[in-house]
Amino acid sequence: IGAALLLGKCLQPIQQGVGGWRSFVDAREQYDRLNGLLSRFPEEGVKMPLPEIKGHLTAKNASVVPPGGRVATLSDVNLDLPAGTTTMVLGPSAAGKSTLARALLGLWPTAQGEIRIDGAEAKNFDREELGPQIGYLPQDIELFDGSIAENISRFGDVDPNAVIQAAQDACVHEMILALPDGYDTVITGSRGILSPGQRQRVALARALYRRPRLLVLDEPNSNLDEAGERALGSAMATLKAAGTTILLVSHRQGALPIVDYLIILEDGRIRQQGPRDAVIAQLQASQQQVQQTAQQQPQQPKIKAVGKPEN
Repeated sequence: IGAALLLGKCLQPIQQGVGGWRSFVDAREQYDRLNGLLSRFPEEGVKMPLPEIKGHLTAKNASVVPPGGRVATLSDVNLDLPAGTTTMVLGPSAAGKSTLARALLGLWPTAQGEIRIDGAEAKNFDREELGPQIGYLPQDIELFDGSIAENISRFGDVDPNAVIQAAQDACVHEMILALPDGYDTVITGSRGILSPGQRQRVALARALYRRPRLLVLDEPNSNLDEAGERALGSAMATLKAAGTTILLVSHRQGALPIVDYLIILEDGRIRQQGPRDAVIAQLQASQQQVQQTAQQQPQQPKIKAVGKPEN
């Protein structure tokens, strides 16, 4: 009996090794496939540092195809947005507004043409140097596991003064102080203790961290209430006064008073663009022309129904 027990103990590691051999072989094959895939994309070399951006955005005959897609969702885009200006992008759903925002930031490459920041394409910048100079609030809000201060500081070195300034610019400082642990409150990637509107305002503070030179807001007011709308308008006014170039993608027109330029997108193409007042005048003139045309069309005569004769 003792010999059997000792033999079983001695053979147990061998049995475990035989049982896990298949998992080891699968892991080795996956490792080889992963190395083969990564070898197709060589590491980028060290890029020469470029000056800090000012926020001048240009595009010339730019077309963008989403990753994995075959059809361009943005075609033949030409624009010139001076540094320090605020531009609002309007258009129906699936018009290409979010595609334009991602392409301007270099997140999606151009299939044709070029999009440049201060005369250089986004791919020519060192991403670690360009990232802190850009603020981006995507349409789908993603916060990460960690404290609110870490999320606002983008999980870099937490500068308390810069974190508080970003929260105050986003008008979310008092809301954070009301949480159980203030800026040290730990949140998760899921909803957790924050409502969708609160998560969006924390993400806005993250985009405003260190007052970037280029700020892109993609539907920033989709989950905001009236107080959140006022906070967003105040944040945009603050950043505009600081000389930040702002690109606002939205269905709502509440921010029109502080906008300098308007871009109207439809079916992936720019239908109208230019200074705000000029574009609004063009839209009003087009609407009046359509109404006049409808009034001038002759009306069809009405045909009265004739009933059956009574017996």
